[in-house]
Amino acid sequence: MMRREFISLLGGAAAAWPLAARAQQATDQMRRIGVLTVFSKDDPEGQRRVAALLQKLQELGWTDGRNVRIELRWGGGDPDRSRFYAGELVGMKPDVILVNNAVVLPLLQNETHTIPIVLLGIADPVAEGLVASLARPGANITRFSNAEYAIGGKSSKFSRK
Repeated sequence: MMRREFISLLGGAAAAWPLAARAQQATDQMRRIGVLTVFSKDDPEGQRRVAALLQKLQELGWTDGRNVRIELRWGGGDPDRSRFYAGELVGMKPDVILVNNAVVLPLLQNETHTIPIVLLGIADPVAEGLVASLARPGANITRFSNAEYAIGGKSSKFSRK
């Protein structure tokens, strides 16, 4: 009888082991997003923007703590605090870092050349001297915009017809 119980125990463990291994792999696959904002934590506009980001991520299937870990840092307009947070975020080795202001970008550029940095809400990073061009921003920097400001003038010409 002991032999049968022992074999059953081993069989159960062998059957459960792949499940445990897959569960471990799933947690290893959790993505990390670093966010460095110039807003202070109690700023209503900053709160609205972060809420919109979290809502959109959730709509796309990314939930903080479930399959993505969002590391949010509030610079509050303080260059020293933002510099500290830039170093802290890079040290966490996130998959990507989001920034919403040209002021914090150079701080991140000094800290990393490998982690992708996405510019959010920066209308013309070329004019601001942040990137070489929109087609080839250079290094580890890219930009997201839901509007292309360069075609604003063109669209108004077409709307007059």
